[in-house]
Amino acid sequence: MVCHRKRRCVIVKGVFTIENSGILIPIGGYFQIGKGMEMIRNIQLFAVMTALLLSGCVMKSEYTTKLAENEGLKRDLSGLETKSQATEKELADLKQKHDELTKQKEQLEKEKAVLQQENANIKSTLETKRDQLSREVVDLKNRLSENGNRIQTMDQELAARNRHIGELKELVDQLTLEKAKAIEEKDQAIARVKNTYDSLVSELKQEIKEGEVQITQLRDKLTVNLVEKILFDSGSAVIKGNGKKVLDRVADILKSVAKQQIKVEGHTDNVPISSRLADRFPTNWELATARATTVVRYLQERGVNPAFLSAEGYAEYRPVAANDSDEGKAKNRRIEIVLLPLDAVK
Repeated sequence: MVCHRKRRCVIVKGVFTIENSGILIPIGGYFQIGKGMEMIRNIQLFAVMTALLLSGCVMKSEYTTKLAENEGLKRDLSGLETKSQATEKELADLKQKHDELTKQKEQLEKEKAVLQQENANIKSTLETKRDQLSREVVDLKNRLSENGNRIQTMDQELAARNRHIGELKELVDQLTLEKAKAIEEKDQAIARVKNTYDSLVSELKQEIKEGEVQITQLRDKLTVNLVEKILFDSGSAVIKGNGKKVLDRVADILKSVAKQQIKVEGHTDNVPISSRLADRFPTNWELATARATTVVRYLQERGVNPAFLSAEGYAEYRPVAANDSDEGKAKNRRIEIVLLPLDAVK
């Protein structure tokens, strides 16, 4: 074993050197990559310690061995540097991916915030719509209830009107029957009046021909017009002989009349009552009424049903001709026997 105690150890520009030994050990080139840097530092420290040991007392064979180990360490160091560079590149890629993911995360958070705001807006809108729909539902339910009540009321009114319509229909049917019956009775009355008319015309044809009697028929109304001269003298209410004969024939026909009014009307002209008659007939009212009453009483005596008889006086107030001539006045001085249905109102 050879000892070299006088050799010096020098560090120049990051290289550890043992004087006159040919041993050079780099101590620079540290890598700032986590555990890789620590590993390189340990290897370099180990190399320095080895060199220091060798600088004291080292055999030549051991020196050669250490030199070979040193070369192996250099190769390991080179491999570690390569791995460190790869790791650094991988770390850079990961950092880049981290940055991208961070950006994506931030973008997603922004989108999330937008979606959350949209969800909040939608929720608020839905709440508003729900409240509105709730109010509309309540309103519709109220309207439905009101309509139901109205329908119920209308049904009741409709039922009442249907009942009323039924009653009216029954009344219409009844009135229709009554109308048909009335028409039938009226037709029968007209037929009876026609028979009476024909009988009177046949019985009084001579007087009709001479103009003393006029007979007219208007549906169910029959009028026998007798001029004054055939029944009464002027200013008198006593029936003359010839007048009684005419009334006898009229009475024979009227005795068979049933369900008819027999009205005897007295009429005068407009000549005032003379002073010699004023005590008995103050005006034409009294004269006209007295003549009508006298004829009614005579017809009753001849067998005409008094339940159908009546007497009325109209004086000069219902003329059939103008009172400006003798002919007109003669027409107005008359007795009219009028036949009407019992329910007729003249």
